[in-house]
Order: sequence, then structure tokens, then C-alpha cells
Amino acid sequence: MTTSTPATSSGSADPTRPSRFRRSFRLPGVLAEPRVLIGLSVLILLLLIALCAPWLAPHAPNDQDLLSTLLPPMWSAGGNPDYPLGTDALGQCILSRMIYGARVAMIIATVAPLGAALLGCVLALLAGYRGGWIDWLIMRVVDIWMSFPAIVLALVLMVALSPGLGNVIAAIVLVDWTRFCRVIRSEVVVLRRREYVAAARIAGANHPRVILRDILPGVMPVLISLISIEMGIAVVAESILSFVGMSVDASRPTWGMMIADGLQNVFSSPWGLILPVLCVVVTVLATTLLGDGLRRSTDPRLLSRTGAKS
Repeated sequence: MTTSTPATSSGSADPTRPSRFRRSFRLPGVLAEPRVLIGLSVLILLLLIALCAPWLAPHAPNDQDLLSTLLPPMWSAGGNPDYPLGTDALGQCILSRMIYGARVAMIIATVAPLGAALLGCVLALLAGYRGGWIDWLIMRVVDIWMSFPAIVLALVLMVALSPGLGNVIAAIVLVDWTRFCRVIRSEVVVLRRREYVAAARIAGANHPRVILRDILPGVMPVLISLISIEMGIAVVAESILSFVGMSVDASRPTWGMMIADGLQNVFSSPWGLILPVLCVVVTVLATTLLGDGLRRSTDPRLLSRTGAKS
């Protein structure tokens, strides 16, 4: 006579089992998704541009040539090969400032989402797993925090913190952690009711072990996609803050600062506005494609549906 534990009896039929996620998160399978390849390639290219900025930029970002202001790109009439994408109202090289602006964008896109994910995920695991008054309290804080417009809240925080790269990251983390907390918490509530979680508790596993080995792997597909999408949101948030002069120091070029400068001369020299806007759009599109592709290639529930259809 044989007996089976709840974890064993449900293991083959439960698509959210952590072992399914571990099997699905394999590099060849992830890179087989076209969205991941496109998004990751663009982001790696931007990262390399940011790292190699001193060697790629034809000029220092703050060098001015007052005799060559508002030049068009070199392929247009009146263009100068020394300034491949033209100059702004102060005679600064647009290409050089875009390249150096990628440094700020990549730092923001890398650090801020990880900070927001860490804070939001810890609180989500606590609220979703423990439930009760802890869940109620955390979710009420989330509701109150999300009732404020995100960009207004970020501006208020920057006024309190003063401009600076570290403060911009802190402001984005303090604004966007609620998005992670709300989404991850709903996933944790579903996962904690799974039979393999109950079986782990019956077998004597303590709460931290259940969270780390059974709950956390189950929320990883959603968490990964949220981090990827948050990268684009962070870049947009920093661009808005720098557009209004509440981001990094004015001596550090950013895409938002370039957009603000280009807007003043949009009719006489549109390239100063179009090019930095295009940088922001391409970055956001790349992070969106990466997040969607990672979700499709790592979520066991989506993989099980695809396998059932085939």
C-alpha cells in the first residue's frame, strides 16, 4: 500500500510549482524569445555606449563653440562633420551630450528598479504570507501612497532631498515600490494556498524556509517582468525630473535636460528635441520588449498553456 503527500500528488499538475520555474528559466530558452533578444541587445548597446562615452563622444559634453550654435546634422545643408548630429543653442555637440546622457539613464535604469523591487517585494512577501492585520496595514499604506500622482510625489521628494543622482534614485524607489508590493502580494496570496506550501509546513519547514524555497521562486516570473518594465519607467521619471531641473547637477548632461533645451528652439532646430526624445522612446521600448519576453519565456503558467495548445 502506497501513500502520497499533498506535494507529490499535486506536483505534476500544478504549473506554478517552483521547480517548474527553475526548469523554465534556462538561458537558451530565454534567449530563444525574439522580444528578449531585441530588448536585451538594445540595452546592452546602450550600456556599452555609456561605459565607453569618453572614447565614443567626439567632444566633451560641456564644450561650447559659440560660433557654431544650432547647427543641423552633418548630412543637412549647413552641417559640420565635426558635429555629426549638430549643436544646441550653446554650441554644444548634441551627439556627445546624448552619449554622456546615456550614463545617467543606465545608472537610473539599473539601480532604481532593483531598489524599488527589493523594498516592495519584502513588504509584499510579509503582507501576502502573514495576512491579517499586517496585510491590512501594508495595503492601506500602499493605497494611500498610490493615491498621489507619481510624478508629483517624485517632485515633492526631490524638493525635500535636493537635486543629485543618489536622491533621484531614492525618489524613484520611494515612489515606485508600491507597484511591486501590490502585484507581488497578490501572487503570494495565491501561492501560499498551494498544496506544496501546506505540505512543507506539515513537514516542519519554518516560515523563512517556506518563503525562500516555495513562495519566492513562484513570484520570480512576475518580479522579473516588473523590474524590466520599471527600468523604462525609471528612465522616463528621471527625464521628467531633469526636464524641470530637479534631477542631477546641471553640469551632467541628461536626455531630459536636452529635451528642455531643444524645446526652446524646436522651430529653428528640431533635431535638438527629436534626438533625445528618440533615445527615451527606444530605451522604454527595449525595456518593455524585454519584460514581456521574459514573462513569456519564464512563467510556467504561460508555458503550460502554450504546451497544451500545441
